Amino acid sequence: MSYEGILLFVLGAVCVIVAVRWVTEKTGLPAAVLLTLIGILYAYLPGPNIDLDPELVLTFVLPPLLYNAALDSSLLDIRRNTRTVISLSVALVLVTALLIGLGFSLWVAGATLAAGVALGATVAPPDPVAALAVGRKAGLPGKLVTLIQGEGLLNDATALTILTVAVAAWRDGNFNFDNAVGQFVISAAGGVLVGVAVAYAVRMLKVLRYDPLNANALSLITPLAAYSICENSFVHHYVTISGVLAVVVAGLIVGHDTPRYTTGASRLQVSAVWRLIDFLLEGVVFLLIGQQVPDVVRGLAKYETSTIVIALAITLGVVLLLRPLWLVTTQWLPRSLRTRLGGQDEPETDVEKREAPLTGKEVVALSWAGTRGVITLAAVFTLPIGFPDRELLHFCAIAVVLVTLVGQGLTFAPLVRRLGLRANQTDKAKLRNEARSAAVVVALDRLDDIQEQQHDNVEDEAIETMRKQLQFRLDRYQRRLDLLEQVESHEVPESPQYEAALMVRQAVIDAEREELLRWRDAGRLNDDNLRILNRELDHEELVLPKRPSGS
Repeated sequence: MSYEGILLFVLGAVCVIVAVRWVTEKTGLPAAVLLTLIGILYAYLPGPNIDLDPELVLTFVLPPLLYNAALDSSLLDIRRNTRTVISLSVALVLVTALLIGLGFSLWVAGATLAAGVALGATVAPPDPVAALAVGRKAGLPGKLVTLIQGEGLLNDATALTILTVAVAAWRDGNFNFDNAVGQFVISAAGGVLVGVAVAYAVRMLKVLRYDPLNANALSLITPLAAYSICENSFVHHYVTISGVLAVVVAGLIVGHDTPRYTTGASRLQVSAVWRLIDFLLEGVVFLLIGQQVPDVVRGLAKYETSTIVIALAITLGVVLLLRPLWLVTTQWLPRSLRTRLGGQDEPETDVEKREAPLTGKEVVALSWAGTRGVITLAAVFTLPIGFPDRELLHFCAIAVVLVTLVGQGLTFAPLVRRLGLRANQTDKAKLRNEARSAAVVVALDRLDDIQEQQHDNVEDEAIETMRKQLQFRLDRYQRRLDLLEQVESHEVPESPQYEAALMVRQAVIDAEREELLRWRDAGRLNDDNLRILNRELDHEELVLPKRPSGS
Protein backbone atom coordinates (compact mmCIF):
# COMPACT_ATOMS: atom_id res chain seq x y z
CA MET A 1 0.00 0.00 0.00
CA SER A 2 1.31 3.48 -0.88
CA TYR A 3 1.88 6.22 1.70
CA GLU A 4 -1.21 7.98 0.38
CA GLY A 5 -3.22 4.81 0.85
CA ILE A 6 -1.93 4.38 4.40
CA LEU A 7 -2.80 8.00 5.18
CA LEU A 8 -6.35 7.55 3.85
CA PHE A 9 -6.71 4.31 5.81
CA VAL A 10 -5.55 5.94 9.05
CA LEU A 11 -7.91 8.91 8.56
CA GLY A 12 -10.78 6.54 7.82
CA ALA A 13 -9.93 4.34 10.81
CA VAL A 14 -9.92 7.30 13.21
CA CYS A 15 -13.28 8.49 11.84
CA VAL A 16 -14.73 4.99 12.31
CA ILE A 17 -13.33 4.71 15.85
CA VAL A 18 -14.83 8.08 16.85
CA ALA A 19 -18.18 7.17 15.28
CA VAL A 20 -18.24 3.77 17.00
CA ARG A 21 -17.51 5.40 20.37
CA TRP A 22 -20.49 7.70 19.84
CA VAL A 23 -22.69 4.71 18.95
CA THR A 24 -21.54 2.70 21.98
CA GLU A 25 -22.27 5.60 24.34
CA LYS A 26 -25.79 5.85 22.91
CA THR A 27 -26.57 2.12 22.69
CA GLY A 28 -24.31 0.42 25.23
CA LEU A 29 -23.00 -2.04 22.60
CA PRO A 30 -19.34 -3.11 23.06
CA ALA A 31 -16.98 -1.03 20.90
CA ALA A 32 -14.64 -3.99 20.33
CA VAL A 33 -17.46 -6.04 18.78
CA LEU A 34 -18.63 -3.24 16.48
CA LEU A 35 -15.10 -2.41 15.33
CA THR A 36 -14.33 -6.06 14.57
CA LEU A 37 -17.53 -6.47 12.55
CA ILE A 38 -16.80 -3.25 10.65
CA GLY A 39 -13.29 -4.56 9.93
CA ILE A 40 -14.77 -7.78 8.48
CA LEU A 41 -17.21 -5.81 6.33
CA TYR A 42 -14.45 -3.52 5.04
CA ALA A 43 -12.23 -6.50 4.23
CA TYR A 44 -14.82 -7.84 1.76
CA LEU A 45 -15.22 -4.46 0.03
CA PRO A 46 -13.02 -3.55 -2.95
CA GLY A 47 -10.00 -1.51 -1.98
CA PRO A 48 -6.69 -1.84 -0.12
CA ASN A 49 -6.33 -3.74 3.15
CA ILE A 50 -3.59 -3.60 5.77
CA ASP A 51 -2.21 -6.94 6.91
CA LEU A 52 -1.67 -7.56 10.60
CA ASP A 53 2.08 -7.37 11.21
CA PRO A 54 2.55 -9.51 14.34
CA GLU A 55 6.02 -8.19 15.18
CA LEU A 56 4.75 -4.62 14.92
CA VAL A 57 1.82 -5.42 17.20
CA LEU A 58 3.94 -7.29 19.76
CA THR A 59 6.60 -4.55 19.84
CA PHE A 60 4.71 -1.26 19.51
CA VAL A 61 1.05 -2.00 20.31
CA LEU A 62 0.90 -4.63 23.03
CA PRO A 63 3.49 -3.10 25.45
CA PRO A 64 1.77 0.33 25.63
CA LEU A 65 -1.67 -1.27 26.07
CA LEU A 66 -0.45 -3.60 28.82
CA TYR A 67 1.55 -0.86 30.52
CA ASN A 68 -1.40 1.51 30.67
CA ALA A 69 -3.63 -1.28 31.98
CA ALA A 70 -1.02 -2.00 34.66
CA LEU A 71 -0.83 1.69 35.62
CA ASP A 72 -4.60 1.68 36.19
CA SER A 73 -4.53 -1.57 38.17
CA SER A 74 -4.01 -1.96 41.90
CA LEU A 75 -0.86 -3.77 42.96
CA LEU A 76 -2.34 -4.25 46.45
CA ASP A 77 -5.63 -5.67 45.13
CA ILE A 78 -3.81 -8.09 42.84
CA ARG A 79 -1.59 -9.21 45.73
CA ARG A 80 -4.73 -9.67 47.81
CA ASN A 81 -6.13 -12.04 45.16
CA THR A 82 -2.85 -13.67 44.19
CA ARG A 83 -4.09 -17.25 44.35
CA THR A 84 -6.97 -16.76 41.91
CA VAL A 85 -4.97 -14.47 39.60
CA ILE A 86 -2.10 -16.99 39.34
CA SER A 87 -4.56 -19.83 38.89
CA LEU A 88 -6.20 -18.09 35.90
CA SER A 89 -3.18 -16.40 34.33
CA VAL A 90 -0.64 -19.24 34.64
CA ALA A 91 -2.18 -22.60 35.49
CA LEU A 92 -5.31 -22.26 33.34
CA VAL A 93 -3.28 -21.04 30.35
CA LEU A 94 -0.91 -24.02 30.69
CA VAL A 95 -3.75 -26.54 30.96
CA THR A 96 -5.61 -24.97 28.01
CA ALA A 97 -2.52 -25.17 25.79
CA LEU A 98 -1.79 -28.79 26.77
CA LEU A 99 -5.39 -30.00 26.30
CA ILE A 100 -5.68 -28.43 22.84
CA GLY A 101 -2.26 -29.86 21.97
CA LEU A 102 -3.31 -33.37 23.04
CA GLY A 103 -6.62 -33.02 21.22
CA PHE A 104 -4.91 -32.03 17.99
CA SER A 105 -2.31 -34.79 18.21
CA LEU A 106 -5.00 -37.45 18.85
CA TRP A 107 -7.92 -36.42 16.61
CA VAL A 108 -6.80 -33.96 13.93
CA ALA A 109 -5.38 -35.80 10.93
CA GLY A 110 -1.66 -35.16 10.49
CA ALA A 111 -1.43 -32.62 13.35
CA THR A 112 1.48 -32.65 15.80
CA LEU A 113 1.60 -31.99 19.53
CA ALA A 114 3.75 -28.90 18.93
CA ALA A 115 1.16 -27.44 16.53
CA GLY A 116 -1.68 -28.06 18.98
CA VAL A 117 0.22 -26.59 21.92
CA ALA A 118 1.13 -23.54 19.82
CA LEU A 119 -2.54 -22.98 18.97
CA GLY A 120 -3.53 -23.58 22.59
CA ALA A 121 -1.03 -20.99 23.76
CA THR A 122 -2.41 -18.36 21.38
CA VAL A 123 -6.10 -18.87 22.25
CA ALA A 124 -5.61 -19.41 26.00
CA PRO A 125 -5.17 -15.80 27.22
CA PRO A 126 -8.38 -13.73 27.42
CA ASP A 127 -8.15 -10.09 26.42
CA PRO A 128 -9.63 -8.04 29.30
CA VAL A 129 -10.29 -4.90 27.21
CA ALA A 130 -13.73 -5.84 25.93
CA ALA A 131 -14.86 -7.57 29.14
CA LEU A 132 -13.83 -4.67 31.37
CA ALA A 133 -15.28 -2.03 29.05
CA VAL A 134 -18.65 -3.75 29.28
CA GLY A 135 -18.30 -4.86 32.90
CA ARG A 136 -17.54 -1.41 34.27
CA LYS A 137 -20.60 0.05 32.54
CA ALA A 138 -22.68 -2.76 34.02
CA GLY A 139 -21.33 -1.94 37.50
CA LEU A 140 -19.20 -5.08 37.93
CA PRO A 141 -17.96 -5.46 41.54
CA GLY A 142 -14.42 -4.32 42.23
CA LYS A 143 -13.18 -7.83 43.10
CA LEU A 144 -14.14 -9.19 39.67
CA VAL A 145 -12.61 -6.17 37.95
CA THR A 146 -9.36 -6.84 39.82
CA LEU A 147 -9.37 -10.53 38.84
CA ILE A 148 -10.04 -9.77 35.16
CA GLN A 149 -7.33 -7.08 35.17
CA GLY A 150 -4.80 -9.26 36.96
CA GLU A 151 -5.47 -12.24 34.72
CA GLY A 152 -5.25 -10.12 31.57
CA LEU A 153 -1.98 -8.56 32.63
CA LEU A 154 -0.14 -11.80 33.41
CA ASN A 155 -1.63 -14.40 31.08
CA ASP A 156 -0.04 -12.89 27.94
CA ALA A 157 3.44 -13.58 29.30
CA THR A 158 2.51 -17.20 30.07
CA ALA A 159 0.99 -17.72 26.62
CA LEU A 160 3.87 -16.20 24.67
CA THR A 161 6.41 -18.23 26.63
CA ILE A 162 4.52 -21.47 25.89
CA LEU A 163 4.32 -20.46 22.22
CA THR A 164 8.08 -19.94 22.12
CA VAL A 165 8.64 -23.38 23.66
CA ALA A 166 6.26 -25.01 21.13
CA VAL A 167 7.99 -23.41 18.14
CA ALA A 168 11.38 -24.45 19.52
CA ALA A 169 10.10 -28.03 19.94
CA TRP A 170 9.00 -28.06 16.29
CA ARG A 171 12.42 -26.84 15.16
CA ASP A 172 14.23 -29.40 17.33
CA GLY A 173 11.91 -32.22 16.29
CA ASN A 174 10.85 -33.23 19.80
CA PHE A 175 9.04 -31.84 22.85
CA ASN A 176 11.13 -32.09 26.02
CA PHE A 177 8.93 -31.42 29.05
CA ASP A 178 11.83 -30.74 31.46
CA ASN A 179 13.44 -28.26 29.09
CA ALA A 180 10.08 -26.56 28.52
CA VAL A 181 9.46 -26.10 32.26
CA GLY A 182 12.98 -24.80 32.82
CA GLN A 183 12.68 -22.34 29.94
CA PHE A 184 9.32 -21.14 31.25
CA VAL A 185 10.67 -20.51 34.77
CA ILE A 186 13.76 -18.68 33.48
CA SER A 187 11.67 -16.55 31.10
CA ALA A 188 9.19 -15.57 33.82
CA ALA A 189 11.85 -14.90 36.48
CA GLY A 190 13.88 -12.83 34.03
CA GLY A 191 10.83 -10.80 33.05
CA VAL A 192 10.02 -10.03 36.69
CA LEU A 193 13.61 -8.98 37.42
CA VAL A 194 13.79 -6.70 34.37
CA GLY A 195 10.40 -5.18 35.21
CA VAL A 196 11.48 -4.43 38.78
CA ALA A 197 14.79 -2.96 37.54
CA VAL A 198 13.02 -0.70 35.03
CA ALA A 199 10.50 0.45 37.65
CA TYR A 200 13.24 1.35 40.11
CA ALA A 201 15.17 3.15 37.37
CA VAL A 202 12.05 5.24 36.75
CA ARG A 203 11.81 5.88 40.49
CA MET A 204 15.40 7.15 40.53
CA LEU A 205 14.43 9.65 37.83
CA LYS A 206 11.72 11.14 40.05
CA VAL A 207 13.24 14.63 39.64
CA LEU A 208 12.33 14.50 35.95
CA ARG A 209 8.79 13.32 36.71
CA TYR A 210 7.90 16.57 38.47
CA ASP A 211 7.79 18.32 35.09
CA PRO A 212 4.66 17.32 33.08
CA LEU A 213 6.43 17.08 29.71
CA ASN A 214 9.34 15.08 31.08
CA ALA A 215 6.97 12.82 33.00
CA ASN A 216 4.94 12.22 29.87
CA ALA A 217 7.98 11.40 27.73
CA LEU A 218 9.37 9.07 30.41
CA SER A 219 6.03 7.32 30.75
CA LEU A 220 5.76 6.72 27.00
CA ILE A 221 9.21 5.17 26.65
CA THR A 222 9.06 3.00 29.81
CA PRO A 223 7.04 0.08 28.32
CA LEU A 224 9.10 0.13 25.12
CA ALA A 225 12.32 0.12 27.14
CA ALA A 226 11.20 -2.77 29.36
CA TYR A 227 10.12 -4.81 26.33
CA SER A 228 13.19 -4.06 24.20
CA ILE A 229 15.63 -5.01 27.00
CA CYS A 230 14.11 -8.50 27.11
CA GLU A 231 13.45 -9.02 23.42
CA ASN A 232 16.61 -7.67 21.76
CA SER A 233 18.75 -10.13 19.82
CA PHE A 234 21.80 -9.83 22.10
CA VAL A 235 19.87 -10.94 25.19
CA HIS A 236 18.01 -13.62 23.22
CA HIS A 237 21.36 -15.10 22.19
CA TYR A 238 21.97 -16.09 25.82
CA VAL A 239 18.53 -16.39 27.44
CA THR A 240 14.83 -16.00 26.64
CA ILE A 241 13.14 -13.43 28.87
CA SER A 242 9.46 -12.45 28.85
CA GLY A 243 9.27 -8.85 27.66
CA VAL A 244 5.50 -8.80 28.24
CA LEU A 245 5.92 -9.75 31.90
CA ALA A 246 8.63 -7.10 32.31
CA VAL A 247 6.23 -4.44 30.98
CA VAL A 248 3.44 -5.54 33.32
CA VAL A 249 5.63 -5.67 36.43
CA ALA A 250 7.14 -2.27 35.64
CA GLY A 251 3.66 -0.80 35.11
CA LEU A 252 2.29 -2.17 38.39
CA ILE A 253 5.20 -0.79 40.43
CA VAL A 254 5.31 2.59 38.65
CA GLY A 255 1.53 2.94 38.99
CA HIS A 256 1.80 2.18 42.70
CA ASP A 257 4.55 4.81 43.08
CA THR A 258 2.98 7.50 40.89
CA PRO A 259 1.00 9.37 43.59
CA ARG A 260 4.20 9.73 45.65
CA TYR A 261 6.72 10.69 42.97
CA THR A 262 4.82 12.95 40.57
CA THR A 263 3.03 16.29 40.70
CA GLY A 264 -0.65 16.82 40.06
CA ALA A 265 0.03 18.53 36.74
CA SER A 266 2.20 15.60 35.61
CA ARG A 267 -0.43 13.03 36.55
CA LEU A 268 -3.20 14.92 34.73
CA GLN A 269 -1.20 15.20 31.52
CA VAL A 270 0.16 11.65 31.56
CA SER A 271 -3.30 10.24 32.23
CA ALA A 272 -4.85 12.24 29.38
CA VAL A 273 -2.19 11.15 26.88
CA TRP A 274 -2.48 7.49 27.84
CA ARG A 275 -6.29 7.59 27.50
CA LEU A 276 -5.91 8.89 23.95
CA ILE A 277 -3.25 6.31 23.04
CA ASP A 278 -5.34 3.51 24.51
CA PHE A 279 -8.45 4.67 22.68
CA LEU A 280 -6.77 4.81 19.26
CA LEU A 281 -4.58 1.69 19.58
CA GLU A 282 -7.43 -0.52 20.75
CA GLY A 283 -9.70 0.78 17.99
CA VAL A 284 -7.15 0.19 15.22
CA VAL A 285 -6.30 -3.28 16.53
CA PHE A 286 -9.92 -4.47 16.54
CA LEU A 287 -10.42 -3.09 13.02
CA LEU A 288 -7.32 -5.01 11.90
CA ILE A 289 -8.60 -8.21 13.54
CA GLY A 290 -11.71 -8.08 11.35
CA GLN A 291 -9.69 -7.43 8.21
CA GLN A 292 -7.74 -10.69 8.56
CA VAL A 293 -10.83 -12.89 8.14
CA PRO A 294 -10.90 -13.19 4.29
CA ASP A 295 -7.22 -14.16 4.01
CA VAL A 296 -7.54 -16.70 6.80
CA VAL A 297 -10.63 -18.28 5.23
CA ARG A 298 -8.89 -18.51 1.83
CA GLY A 299 -6.02 -20.43 3.44
CA LEU A 300 -8.36 -23.33 4.31
CA ALA A 301 -8.77 -24.50 0.71
CA LYS A 302 -6.26 -27.35 1.10
CA TYR A 303 -7.96 -28.89 4.15
CA GLU A 304 -10.84 -31.34 4.21
CA THR A 305 -14.05 -30.09 5.81
CA SER A 306 -13.96 -32.83 8.45
CA THR A 307 -10.45 -31.77 9.53
CA ILE A 308 -11.54 -28.15 9.87
CA VAL A 309 -14.65 -29.08 11.86
CA ILE A 310 -12.76 -31.36 14.26
CA ALA A 311 -9.99 -28.79 14.83
CA LEU A 312 -12.51 -26.03 15.44
CA ALA A 313 -14.59 -28.19 17.78
CA ILE A 314 -11.55 -29.09 19.89
CA THR A 315 -10.38 -25.49 20.11
CA LEU A 316 -13.74 -23.93 20.92
CA GLY A 317 -14.72 -26.79 23.22
CA VAL A 318 -11.60 -26.42 25.38
CA VAL A 319 -11.74 -22.62 25.41
CA LEU A 320 -15.43 -22.36 26.31
CA LEU A 321 -15.82 -25.35 28.66
CA LEU A 322 -12.50 -25.50 30.51
CA ARG A 323 -12.73 -22.02 32.03
CA PRO A 324 -15.98 -22.57 34.02
CA LEU A 325 -14.87 -26.09 35.01
CA TRP A 326 -11.54 -24.72 36.17
CA LEU A 327 -13.15 -21.96 38.24
CA VAL A 328 -15.62 -24.34 39.87
CA THR A 329 -12.87 -26.84 40.68
CA THR A 330 -10.33 -24.35 42.02
CA GLN A 331 -12.86 -22.32 44.02
CA TRP A 332 -15.18 -24.93 45.47
CA LEU A 333 -13.14 -28.14 45.69
CA PRO A 334 -10.62 -26.74 48.22
CA ARG A 335 -13.53 -25.57 50.39
CA SER A 336 -15.25 -28.94 50.26
CA LEU A 337 -11.98 -30.70 51.16
CA ARG A 338 -11.48 -28.40 54.15
CA THR A 339 -15.07 -29.05 55.26
CA ARG A 340 -14.66 -32.81 54.91
CA LEU A 341 -11.44 -32.76 56.89
CA GLY A 342 -12.95 -30.60 59.59
CA GLY A 343 -10.83 -27.66 58.61
CA GLN A 344 -13.49 -24.98 58.98
CA ASP A 345 -12.59 -24.47 62.61
CA GLU A 346 -8.91 -24.19 61.85
CA PRO A 347 -7.39 -20.72 61.68
CA GLU A 348 -7.08 -19.38 58.16
CA THR A 349 -3.79 -18.29 56.69
CA ASP A 350 -3.12 -14.63 55.95
CA VAL A 351 -3.81 -15.21 52.25
CA GLU A 352 -7.16 -16.82 52.98
CA LYS A 353 -8.16 -13.91 55.19
CA ARG A 354 -7.37 -11.49 52.41
CA GLU A 355 -8.81 -13.54 49.57
CA ALA A 356 -12.38 -14.70 50.05
CA PRO A 357 -13.59 -17.51 47.74
CA LEU A 358 -15.80 -16.57 44.82
CA THR A 359 -19.56 -16.98 45.08
CA GLY A 360 -21.55 -18.96 42.52
CA LYS A 361 -22.68 -15.80 40.73
CA GLU A 362 -19.11 -14.49 40.61
CA VAL A 363 -17.91 -17.77 39.12
CA VAL A 364 -20.56 -17.55 36.38
CA ALA A 365 -19.66 -13.96 35.54
CA LEU A 366 -15.92 -14.63 35.54
CA SER A 367 -16.45 -17.72 33.37
CA TRP A 368 -18.11 -15.54 30.73
CA ALA A 369 -15.40 -12.85 30.86
CA GLY A 370 -13.09 -14.81 28.58
CA THR A 371 -13.14 -12.77 25.37
CA ARG A 372 -10.06 -13.23 23.20
CA GLY A 373 -8.53 -10.41 21.19
CA VAL A 374 -5.33 -8.79 20.03
CA ILE A 375 -2.79 -11.06 21.74
CA THR A 376 -4.38 -14.18 20.21
CA LEU A 377 -4.21 -12.84 16.66
CA ALA A 378 -0.76 -11.27 17.05
CA ALA A 379 0.66 -14.44 18.58
CA VAL A 380 -0.75 -16.89 16.03
CA PHE A 381 0.51 -14.77 13.13
CA THR A 382 4.06 -14.98 14.51
CA LEU A 383 4.18 -18.69 13.67
CA PRO A 384 7.02 -19.09 11.14
CA ILE A 385 6.48 -20.01 7.50
CA GLY A 386 6.54 -23.79 7.22
CA PHE A 387 5.08 -24.39 10.69
CA PRO A 388 2.75 -27.44 10.46
CA ASP A 389 -0.91 -26.64 9.72
CA ARG A 390 -0.20 -22.91 9.97
CA GLU A 391 -3.30 -21.90 7.96
CA LEU A 392 -5.56 -24.16 10.03
CA LEU A 393 -4.18 -22.69 13.25
CA HIS A 394 -4.82 -19.18 11.91
CA PHE A 395 -8.45 -20.09 11.21
CA CYS A 396 -9.06 -21.71 14.60
CA ALA A 397 -7.53 -18.71 16.39
CA ILE A 398 -9.58 -16.10 14.56
CA ALA A 399 -12.73 -18.22 15.00
CA VAL A 400 -12.14 -18.25 18.78
CA VAL A 401 -11.65 -14.47 18.74
CA LEU A 402 -14.88 -13.88 16.80
CA VAL A 403 -16.98 -16.34 18.81
CA THR A 404 -15.84 -15.01 22.19
CA LEU A 405 -15.66 -11.36 21.18
CA VAL A 406 -19.10 -11.26 19.57
CA GLY A 407 -20.88 -13.95 21.58
CA GLN A 408 -19.55 -13.18 25.05
CA GLY A 409 -19.03 -9.48 24.34
CA LEU A 410 -22.68 -8.89 23.46
CA THR A 411 -24.09 -11.01 26.28
CA PHE A 412 -21.73 -10.17 29.15
CA ALA A 413 -23.53 -7.01 30.33
CA PRO A 414 -27.02 -8.62 30.28
CA LEU A 415 -25.57 -11.61 32.16
CA VAL A 416 -24.04 -9.38 34.85
CA ARG A 417 -27.35 -7.54 35.25
CA ARG A 418 -29.31 -10.79 35.35
CA LEU A 419 -27.05 -12.17 38.06
CA GLY A 420 -27.55 -9.01 40.10
CA LEU A 421 -23.82 -8.46 40.46
CA ARG A 422 -23.49 -4.79 41.23
CA ALA A 423 -20.68 -2.93 42.95
CA ASN A 424 -21.75 -1.51 46.30
CA GLN A 425 -21.70 2.16 45.36
CA THR A 426 -22.77 3.22 48.85
CA ASP A 427 -19.73 1.60 50.46
CA LYS A 428 -17.47 3.19 47.85
CA ALA A 429 -18.95 6.62 48.49
CA LYS A 430 -18.57 6.13 52.26
CA LEU A 431 -14.94 5.17 51.90
CA ARG A 432 -14.18 8.17 49.68
CA ASN A 433 -15.83 10.60 52.08
CA GLU A 434 -14.13 9.05 55.10
CA ALA A 435 -10.77 9.42 53.34
CA ARG A 436 -11.57 13.01 52.39
CA SER A 437 -12.50 13.79 55.98
CA ALA A 438 -9.29 12.22 57.29
CA ALA A 439 -7.22 14.24 54.82
CA VAL A 440 -8.93 17.49 55.85
CA VAL A 441 -8.41 16.75 59.57
CA VAL A 442 -4.67 16.28 58.94
CA ALA A 443 -4.64 19.52 56.93
CA LEU A 444 -6.26 21.38 59.84
CA ASP A 445 -3.64 19.95 62.21
CA ARG A 446 -0.91 21.14 59.85
CA LEU A 447 -2.40 24.65 59.93
CA ASP A 448 -2.22 24.59 63.73
CA ASP A 449 1.46 23.61 63.52
CA ILE A 450 2.17 26.46 61.13
CA GLN A 451 0.40 28.93 63.39
CA GLU A 452 2.26 27.72 66.49
CA GLN A 453 5.60 28.03 64.72
CA GLN A 454 4.71 31.68 64.03
CA HIS A 455 6.07 31.90 60.50
CA ASP A 456 6.77 35.56 59.75
CA ASN A 457 5.77 35.10 56.11
CA VAL A 458 2.30 33.72 56.93
CA GLU A 459 -0.41 36.12 58.05
CA ASP A 460 -3.00 35.03 60.59
CA GLU A 461 -5.73 36.14 58.21
CA ALA A 462 -4.49 33.74 55.52
CA ILE A 463 -4.45 30.86 58.02
CA GLU A 464 -7.96 31.64 59.23
CA THR A 465 -9.28 31.89 55.69
CA MET A 466 -7.80 28.51 54.87
CA ARG A 467 -9.16 27.08 58.13
CA LYS A 468 -12.70 28.21 57.27
CA GLN A 469 -12.45 26.63 53.82
CA LEU A 470 -11.22 23.34 55.22
CA GLN A 471 -13.83 23.32 57.97
CA PHE A 472 -16.55 23.97 55.38
CA ARG A 473 -15.34 20.96 53.36
CA LEU A 474 -15.16 18.80 56.49
CA ASP A 475 -18.74 19.68 57.42
CA ARG A 476 -19.91 18.90 53.89
CA TYR A 477 -18.20 15.49 53.92
CA GLN A 478 -19.69 14.71 57.32
CA ARG A 479 -23.21 15.58 56.14
CA ARG A 480 -22.68 13.30 53.14
CA LEU A 481 -21.50 10.49 55.43
CA ASP A 482 -24.53 10.93 57.69
CA LEU A 483 -26.79 10.57 54.65
CA LEU A 484 -24.93 7.49 53.40
CA GLU A 485 -25.13 5.82 56.83
CA GLN A 486 -28.93 5.90 56.58
CA VAL A 487 -29.03 4.18 53.17
CA GLU A 488 -29.86 0.47 53.00
CA SER A 489 -29.48 -0.06 49.22
CA HIS A 490 -26.22 -0.45 47.30
CA GLU A 491 -26.89 2.65 45.20
CA VAL A 492 -25.80 6.12 46.29
CA PRO A 493 -28.89 8.23 47.07
CA GLU A 494 -29.56 11.34 45.04
CA SER A 495 -29.45 14.55 47.00
CA PRO A 496 -31.38 17.53 45.59
CA GLN A 497 -29.24 19.92 47.63
CA TYR A 498 -26.01 18.33 46.39
CA GLU A 499 -27.18 18.38 42.77
CA ALA A 500 -28.23 22.02 43.13
CA ALA A 501 -24.79 22.90 44.55
CA LEU A 502 -23.11 21.22 41.57
CA MET A 503 -25.38 23.11 39.19
CA VAL A 504 -24.49 26.41 40.85
CA ARG A 505 -20.73 25.68 40.68
CA GLN A 506 -20.98 24.76 36.99
CA ALA A 507 -23.06 27.85 36.21
CA VAL A 508 -20.51 30.09 37.94
CA ILE A 509 -17.63 28.57 35.96
CA ASP A 510 -19.58 28.99 32.70
CA ALA A 511 -20.26 32.64 33.50
CA GLU A 512 -16.59 33.31 34.22
CA ARG A 513 -15.54 31.60 30.99
CA GLU A 514 -18.05 33.61 28.93
CA GLU A 515 -16.80 36.88 30.43
CA LEU A 516 -13.20 35.99 29.62
CA LEU A 517 -14.21 35.32 26.02
CA ARG A 518 -15.95 38.71 25.85
CA TRP A 519 -12.75 40.36 27.04
CA ARG A 520 -10.75 38.50 24.38
CA ASP A 521 -13.23 39.34 21.60
CA ALA A 522 -13.23 43.02 22.65
CA GLY A 523 -9.41 43.10 22.43
CA ARG A 524 -8.90 43.64 26.16
CA LEU A 525 -7.29 40.21 26.75
CA ASN A 526 -4.83 38.45 24.47
CA ASP A 527 -5.00 34.73 23.72
CA ASP A 528 -1.98 33.82 25.85
CA ASN A 529 -3.58 35.21 28.97
CA LEU A 530 -6.95 33.76 27.99
CA ARG A 531 -5.43 30.26 27.84
CA ILE A 532 -3.86 30.67 31.30
CA LEU A 533 -7.12 31.85 32.87
CA ASN A 534 -9.15 29.24 31.03
CA ARG A 535 -6.80 26.53 32.30
CA GLU A 536 -7.54 27.64 35.87
CA LEU A 537 -11.27 27.26 35.22
CA ASP A 538 -10.71 23.94 33.44
CA HIS A 539 -8.96 22.49 36.49
CA GLU A 540 -11.76 23.71 38.72
CA GLU A 541 -14.33 22.15 36.40
CA LEU A 542 -12.36 18.89 36.23
CA VAL A 543 -12.99 18.11 39.89
CA LEU A 544 -16.76 18.35 39.51
CA PRO A 545 -18.30 14.85 39.51
CA LYS A 546 -19.80 13.72 36.21
CA ARG A 547 -22.69 12.15 38.08
CA PRO A 548 -23.91 13.53 41.38
CA SER A 549 -24.55 10.01 42.69
CA GLY A 550 -20.90 9.14 42.20
CA SER A 551 -19.76 11.45 44.99
